[in-house]
Amino acid sequence: MRLGILPTGYIYPKEHRALRDLLRKRMQLVQDRSREIIRLKSFIQLHTGQTLRADKIKAKKFVAPRIGEANTQLALQTSIGMVRAFTQQIKTVERSISHQVDSSPNFNLLKTVPGIGDILAQTVLLESGNIRRFKGPGNFASYSRCVDSRRESNGKKKGENNRKNGNKYLAWAFIEAANFSIRRSEKAKAFYQRKAKETNIIVARKALAHKLARACYWIMRNGVAYDEKRLFA
Repeated sequence: MRLGILPTGYIYPKEHRALRDLLRKRMQLVQDRSREIIRLKSFIQLHTGQTLRADKIKAKKFVAPRIGEANTQLALQTSIGMVRAFTQQIKTVERSISHQVDSSPNFNLLKTVPGIGDILAQTVLLESGNIRRFKGPGNFASYSRCVDSRRESNGKKKGENNRKNGNKYLAWAFIEAANFSIRRSEKAKAFYQRKAKETNIIVARKALAHKLARACYWIMRNGVAYDEKRLFA
């Protein structure tokens, strides 16, 4: 390291680490709730033949059907209680994060990107850390796992880099942003459709995520709003 040959790792600032970890806890709670909802849907379908949507089960006024004898009904109510408990904890965590993040100028600038709302903006902001630690947008996109990990020569695949390098939370955020932007931006949709025609939908989605990652780099680096014309020029 004294020779400057080995790359140095980034130590996330201690004063912001707990907040970033709280946002990661929110993601874990959402995933736990989703798993419980899947179990609950299967349980209800098994006993009644009904297929319920997840948003209906998450609704505060959801009333479960009467199923079988007392033990079966108790199992059903327990599962519903778990879903509601997860929902309450998610809301509590979201409120706390919002109070601490929403006043950040970069948070509001990130939300100018079509497809990026509160949660995705918080994720990009907190997972990125100091944006100036990245030499350029390409480095940031790579850290966000938005670049192709394949190595090719003469049009043939010769190997693959480690796809687990980088930040999995940013990777998730930019893929989600790409999915939403396809529905909210005609230019993003056209870019995605053109890429999908040339390759496939997975590659096209990642290509759009890569563009959004680069855009977010400049937004945070220069403190500017999203410029769609420049991104898709």
